[in-house]
Amino acid sequence: MRLSSIFMGMGLLALCSFAQAGDTCDSATTQAELTECSAQAYQSADDKLNEAYQVLVDQLSSNSASLEKLRTAQRAWIGFRDAECAFESSAVEGGSAQPMIRNSCLEVLTEARTETLREHAECEEDDLSCPL
Repeated sequence: MRLSSIFMGMGLLALCSFAQAGDTCDSATTQAELTECSAQAYQSADDKLNEAYQVLVDQLSSNSASLEKLRTAQRAWIGFRDAECAFESSAVEGGSAQPMIRNSCLEVLTEARTETLREHAECEEDDLSCPL
């Protein structure tokens, strides 16, 4: 990936984060403010992930084998997410933008995982790929 692509992606991710973080982030201009806004956006996404995960845990409470598989999958996903975002932000490692890039990556991957968990929780009973 070229450096120009990275910076273009940083801008797009930052804009997405600002929209979700509220009015304060709409006027963020310093790197510290941008980093804080990206952290807030990631935290919001993580809160939604935890809610979706808890719904599945509750639904699987009577099926300990499937519940353990969910827990194993979630732990593996967290490891993947963290490694992927460390890799994605490595181009700016040591720089002031690295935490913002990492937070934005964490937010995007967390939102995708949340959607997957919600799909699992809402799948139809006759669906053979439904884990419930």
